Amino acid sequence: MATSPESLCCFCPLPFRYFVDSVVNLKFDEEPNYAQYISFFDDILGPNPDVRPLITKGAQELIQVGLKRGRLSLDEGEDGQPIKRVHIGMPATQWISVYNGRHPMKQRYHYNMTDSRLAQHIEKGDEDDLFISAVSSYQNLWAVIMDAGTGFTCQIYELSLYFLHKEWIMEQWENNYYINALARVQNGSSLVVVSKGTTYVQQSYKVSNSFPFKWINKKWRGGDLNMVTEQGWFTYGTICV
Repeated sequence: MATSPESLCCFCPLPFRYFVDSVVNLKFDEEPNYAQYISFFDDILGPNPDVRPLITKGAQELIQVGLKRGRLSLDEGEDGQPIKRVHIGMPATQWISVYNGRHPMKQRYHYNMTDSRLAQHIEKGDEDDLFISAVSSYQNLWAVIMDAGTGFTCQIYELSLYFLHKEWIMEQWENNYYINALARVQNGSSLVVVSKGTTYVQQSYKVSNSFPFKWINKKWRGGDLNMVTEQGWFTYGTICV
């Protein structure tokens, strides 16, 4: 494609650029992720999922997820009339950056990346002997920090449609890889990074619908420390080492 997505969509809202970028980078035999494409336009379609103009299997699945996000419960008020309570999860709407003082080292960051752009930036970092030290997300976009000061000797990652893919993680633990970074985007996909050369000797994780403070306290009493907690729609993923 001679015209870049940035140029083609320069006068359009950002979701159009993300959509075009994802589509033009599809491989010939790659299955389109329709639910993800539709989710790009969440912010400009309005709050009512029933007015979505695309009626596909992916759209219907996304609608069902949207309906689950808003849950109604009825309580009686002082006058005996039912009171509606609406519980709606809201995603983060900003990038949050933290800087730490340390000795100078080579470091690189990438942000606002779609799934299709993620692999090429990570591969370029590998060629320059950089390892992923942190990952984050905003809506359906990724941010990755890579640097030369991690002490890691080997690193792999998985971009999965499942939040903390258990079978894959267990397989990597058997090969002496440990999770050092993870994030989840709005459409449910997760990025899990595992590395060799960490200081960890054991690792465990828990996926829960509420913050697992009791589980963390139990791990603390056993000598484990909480490394990272990632929050998705009504779901927490917590890693202890």
